[in-house]
Amino acid sequence: MSAPQHTPFSVTWNQVGAFRLARHHLSVRAPVDELISVVSDMTGAQAQLLSAAQTSLWSRVGDLRSAHIEEALSQRALVKAACMRQTLFLVPSQHLAVFVRGSARRAEKEIRWTRGKGVPERLIDAAIDATLNALNRPLTRLEIAERVSRALGVQMQSIHGGGWGSRRKVAAVPVGDITFPVVDLLHLVAARGVVCSGPDRGTEPTFVRADAWIPQWQDVPKEQAEEILLRMYLRAFGPATAADFALWTGMTLREAREIWARGQAGFAPVHVQGWRAEVLREDLDELAGARVEQPLVRLLPYFDSYLLGHRDRDHLVPEERRSTVYRAQGWVAPVVLLDGRVVAVWEHARQADRLLVKVATFEPLSPPITGSIIAEAHHLARFLETPDVDVQIG
Repeated sequence: MSAPQHTPFSVTWNQVGAFRLARHHLSVRAPVDELISVVSDMTGAQAQLLSAAQTSLWSRVGDLRSAHIEEALSQRALVKAACMRQTLFLVPSQHLAVFVRGSARRAEKEIRWTRGKGVPERLIDAAIDATLNALNRPLTRLEIAERVSRALGVQMQSIHGGGWGSRRKVAAVPVGDITFPVVDLLHLVAARGVVCSGPDRGTEPTFVRADAWIPQWQDVPKEQAEEILLRMYLRAFGPATAADFALWTGMTLREAREIWARGQAGFAPVHVQGWRAEVLREDLDELAGARVEQPLVRLLPYFDSYLLGHRDRDHLVPEERRSTVYRAQGWVAPVVLLDGRVVAVWEHARQADRLLVKVATFEPLSPPITGSIIAEAHHLARFLETPDVDVQIG
C-alpha cells in the first residue's frame, strides 16, 4: 500500500471518518486502564470547561468514573495546561513539553503583539523571567500578580478581565504601558517556559512551573516538540493539510508550513473525493481498510477535540447547520455523532436524581438510531451517577 509520494492514494470520506473515529477511540471505547493513552491519542481533551473534558473522556473510555480522572490528576499523570491555541487542555504529563513547546508559536504572537505596542524587549523578558521564577510552587493568580509585581518593582493592578464577556476584576501586572491580567501574562510565558495548573485552592485555580510539579520531568527542544506534535496531530486527524494544522495549533499558515515541510518525507498524499491532503505514510494501510461496521452513535460534549482538527468542516456538519454547532465567541456545541458526522445537538441538566437529556435532530432519525442515542444517554447517566434518565428527541 506504500504508494510513491508523488502518487496520491484515493479514499472516501467514509473511510476517513472511520479512520478518525478509531484513532479518537470513538468507534470502540478503550479500557479504563488505558485512560492516559486515550488522552494522548486524541491529542488532549479541551478543558476550558472541565466537565466537558470529563465527558469527552467518557465518550472514549469504557466504565470510566470521574474518580479515575481525579486520581490521574492527583497523581500528576494528567495535567491541565494551556497548549494549542493557548486553550486549556488535559494532557498526559509525560507529553506536556511536546504540547506546550510544540504549539509555542501561538504564544510568540503575544510577544510580537506586546513588542508592537511599544513595550521594550527587556521589560518583556523581565516579566517572563519573574513569572517563571515565582512559579516554583502552585500559586493563585493573585499570588502570582503580587510576586511578579514586587520583582519588577511595579504596583499590582486590579482590572476588568474575567474572559468570555465577564466584567469581574482580576489581578494584573503592569509591563511597560500594558497591564496584563495574570492569564494573559501566562500566555507570554508560554513562549519561553512550560507552566501547568496545580491543585485548585477552593474555587481558585493555581499555576506552577512544570519542572517543579511533574515527577521525572523531561523537557523537549522546541523544534523537536513541533515535529512530534505534528505527527501526533496527523495520527489523530489525518488526512489533513498544513492549513488544518495551523488552525488547530493557533499558529500562522507560514509557520505551520515550515514545520510541515520538515516532516514531509514521512507523509503520503491522498485524494478524498476531490480534496487533497496528506497522511502519515505508515497510516495508509489502516486508512485504506477503515470501515464503520454498524451505525455508530456517540454523544460528544462542548468543545470536543474530534470537532476541532480541521479548517473545513463540511465532512462533519452540513453547511446550513454549521452555526448551530460552531457558535459565536468560539463556543462549540455538544453534538450527536452518527458514523462520524453530526446529526443533532444536545444538552443535559440534572434535576435531583434525574438526568434530563434533550436532543435536537437535524432531520428525522430511524428508530434504531434514536434507540442508540437513548442507550448512550443512559450510559452517560451512569457516569454522572444519576439513576433516572429522561431523554427527549425531536
